[in-house]
Amino acid sequence: MQTTSEVKLTGKPIIPLQNGGGILLIDKPRGPSSHQVAAWVREMTGVSQVGHTGTLDPQVSGVLVVLLGKAVRLTSILHLDEKEYICLMRLQGNVSQQDLERNIAEFTGKIYQRPPRKSAVKRALRIREILELEILSREDRLVLLRVRCDSGTYIRSLCHHIGMALGVGAHMQELRRSRSADFPESQIHTLHDVRDAVEAAKAGHLELLSSMILPMEISIKHLPTVTIKDSAAGAICHGARLSMRGIIKTDAFQMEDMVTIFTDSGDLIGVGEALMSASRIIPGEKGLAVAPRIIFPDADAYPAIWKGHQTSDKTSKA
Repeated sequence: MQTTSEVKLTGKPIIPLQNGGGILLIDKPRGPSSHQVAAWVREMTGVSQVGHTGTLDPQVSGVLVVLLGKAVRLTSILHLDEKEYICLMRLQGNVSQQDLERNIAEFTGKIYQRPPRKSAVKRALRIREILELEILSREDRLVLLRVRCDSGTYIRSLCHHIGMALGVGAHMQELRRSRSADFPESQIHTLHDVRDAVEAAKAGHLELLSSMILPMEISIKHLPTVTIKDSAAGAICHGARLSMRGIIKTDAFQMEDMVTIFTDSGDLIGVGEALMSASRIIPGEKGLAVAPRIIFPDADAYPAIWKGHQTSDKTSKA
């Protein structure tokens, strides 16, 4: 039972959002905040719920993942995904190429950072991992870097610390996000592109806007999957934890991992936290296996088959 939500465009055509949510990849320009960009998307598309993952500072451009409809519920998961940036760093003194390369290599791995004074978050010392740090090109004191890192890494602070280690000082001059999770720069759309697509949709041509909106499942495809009986979906949508009795099969995962929950028919039910490792799950047996954390369908989207045999611990059954 696949569900859809409708994006109403001032009484004109209707754009369906698969499972009630979708993802729009925006090329955020320099100037506006990420919140303002999301607000513009809300105004243009008519979707009442719009959010984004991974805030970009006003003067930073690049990939901004905008969540539409029920996909907003994924914010707590997606904002943790790794990011990639292209950074222009200016050295404040002369440094040999050999010293620069040796210094850059030392910043790969886990580093300590404290958020800048202008940051909106608490300035507590934190650990972030620099997964890749590559010199793309250099022109005198200007160094172009590619940085793949944990979410929440401050590239401005990284440049400052590189300069301190070199003994000459350095600062971030320009920054662009080139990838967020598995969403590369090649898939993004400008706000002008979105406006044109919306206007075309109002005129009855839905193809362009529909092609821009990605299914929200694509953002969580990296998570292991638990496949359940169709008859177990109703109980989960009402808040029940998933029993092994409702499970058909699973991918490999460990206890406390986040997993996606799909019905045997292919419907996305939600995201849950594993209460045991997959190796301990025996389909059809008793025992709680997954605690749902994010549910997408409405509570009445599936038949209430489970009501005929409720149990005290609210487990779902076939």
